[in-house]
Amino acid sequence: MRAALVDSSAPGHLAITETPDPIPMSDQAVVQIKAVSLNLGEVRRARRESAGAHLGWDLAGVVAQAAADGSGPSEGSRIVGLVRSGSWAERAAVDTRMMAVLPDNVSFAAAAALPVAGLTALYALEQGGQLLGRRVLVTGASGGVGLFALQLAKLSGATVTALIRRDAKTDMVREAGADHVICGDRASGAADHGPFHCILDSVGGEVLADCLKLVNRGGILVNFGVSAGEQATVEVGDFFRIGRARYYGLYLFTEFGRRAACDGLGVLAGLVAAGKLDPHISAEGPFEEIGVLAERLFNREISGKAVVHVD
Repeated sequence: MRAALVDSSAPGHLAITETPDPIPMSDQAVVQIKAVSLNLGEVRRARRESAGAHLGWDLAGVVAQAAADGSGPSEGSRIVGLVRSGSWAERAAVDTRMMAVLPDNVSFAAAAALPVAGLTALYALEQGGQLLGRRVLVTGASGGVGLFALQLAKLSGATVTALIRRDAKTDMVREAGADHVICGDRASGAADHGPFHCILDSVGGEVLADCLKLVNRGGILVNFGVSAGEQATVEVGDFFRIGRARYYGLYLFTEFGRRAACDGLGVLAGLVAAGKLDPHISAEGPFEEIGVLAERLFNREISGKAVVHVD
């Protein structure tokens, strides 16, 4: 089969190469991949991994071989899923607890955009509990996770504030559900719309330090990224004096011990099928252009999701 492997001499540090077919374990199905999506963490990783490394998390496709233990979807089922590594290929062995059957009206492209970004947003917001009538702040709101988070928070009945870096993204985040939009490199400007019951932060650095001061009593700050790539000084007293406020570090693959990926993927796919959730695909291309799309994503030329059509 063909797979996109790390190659520092290729665009995006990715080159399509012939590799052996996957050999599944008993609780894994072999999936014929139709589409994958790219995440910033993956394209950054491609620049530091050794030559020949096989990357990729998100995928959508058709079950070519059902799991030997009888778990999961049957052969021929359309599915969305994810793996810890290796989705950027024509086939992958996927744990059955890491996939969900797709509704007929959800395309492979839309489905491929859901796993990492969609599940991160969904599981992060779940930490806030009941959001109806409450205030939510999303930093990095024009990114893949941010756009899902805005929509899901709005669907939950929250009043949503978005933090973005560039004014050009204002219309995009408003369409995704933001009631208020703050543009800048710091979150302190969101204070006029807070304090917030739930804050989702993917930026880290000084933005995270600002957010610690904006959590409401009994609220929660969920951090799942450090895109700013900087350290910050935190006034711990300012945070604990809020009272009953929580800080939660979310790493998606450990969240599956709390709630299986198949459950969350089923929720997200159902919302897309019902027309309530837009994956916000901003760039698409054939498998042969995966490196080009990865380069564009790395250079922050793509907002929302980038999808590659494999088959």
